[in-house]
Amino acid sequence: MQALSFYFVFPFLYLIASLPFCALYRLSDFLFHLLWLSGYRKKVVLSNLRNSFPEKNTLETEALCKAYFRYLCDLTLETLKTMRMSEEEIKRRCIYEQPKWLTQFYNEKRSLIFVMGHYGNWEWAGPSFVFNNQFKLTVVYRPLSNPYFEKMMTSMRTKFGTRIVPANLALREMVSNRKNVTATALIADQAATTANSYWTTFLNQETAVFNGPEKLAVKFNYPVVYMRIQRIGRGYYKLTPELLFENPASTMEGEILEAFTKRLEKEIILDPTIWLWSHRRWKHQRPEPAPVESKV
Repeated sequence: MQALSFYFVFPFLYLIASLPFCALYRLSDFLFHLLWLSGYRKKVVLSNLRNSFPEKNTLETEALCKAYFRYLCDLTLETLKTMRMSEEEIKRRCIYEQPKWLTQFYNEKRSLIFVMGHYGNWEWAGPSFVFNNQFKLTVVYRPLSNPYFEKMMTSMRTKFGTRIVPANLALREMVSNRKNVTATALIADQAATTANSYWTTFLNQETAVFNGPEKLAVKFNYPVVYMRIQRIGRGYYKLTPELLFENPASTMEGEILEAFTKRLEKEIILDPTIWLWSHRRWKHQRPEPAPVESKV
């Protein structure tokens, strides 16, 4: 059944990926109207927006919700477009700003850890970085359950030289590449389980954050870099690395995760519509502290 569904859908996906951008965005506008009428995850998005921006009134929240779904359609088709994009198109549509300290780290043979969120077009960020750097880029990701679509996405994500590795193999990958100058990217704003998380306040809500990025950064003492993505026009982005911690081994527990979360929060507040509001980010609750047993 999984193979059947893939081979039925794939020709349509390939056709969409082959469209010029002007036609792609006309299709996106059409899909937005269908998606909006369907009510797909509208309650989830509205709930997330209300809780994140309690100061906004109903009309403002509805407007943000609508703008988000418009962008979600753009993002989905832009991701598919990667299948047929050239190096020149990536460079033109995702402008990369190289800070001097990043070149210095490479010359010093210092590997890096990048942290980012589901914000803007994170799929184009990888190729944009690869085209402008000598670091070997590895992106940590969660594989899809359908092996056929997983193979398609893997082909798209590695098309321009990015390596990808499942989250459960990230540590092994980093150990095996210790002699190389690498950049390991983690999208660190998924809903974390309570067992492997750091709790903080994010967008006015109690939020569990994966502690993996901090553990890896401290273990290897790789500088931690926040990858900023700005949408500067429809289908155009700007990518800017920002150094958060040069020596993570000297940080206190939770300091890296707190800094990343606050930096991402600041970005979301500046332009809320391009964050992934339709995922269930706050489905876990902070566990109650264990009671302290009194000694008699």
